[in-house]
Amino acid sequence: MEELPARERSILALERRGFSGPGAKERAIREQLGLAPVRYYQLLNALLNDPRALAHDPVTVNRLRRVREARRDER
Repeated sequence: MEELPARERSILALERRGFSGPGAKERAIREQLGLAPVRYYQLLNALLNDPRALAHDPVTVNRLRRVREARRDER
């Protein structure tokens, strides 16, 4: 299996971090990844379906998948 590209690894690393205060995560997305938050979340959502992401960081990917499913169930 191919290795996960650097940008995708960086997205998962950012998701593992805790953020204090409103706007801190969005600021980190812009500063560290150079992405608009909307684009970041689009990439993150696609990444959760990538088997390479699951192999790279199963704890984070599974946690985010559970959150995504819970939000879908609320709708």
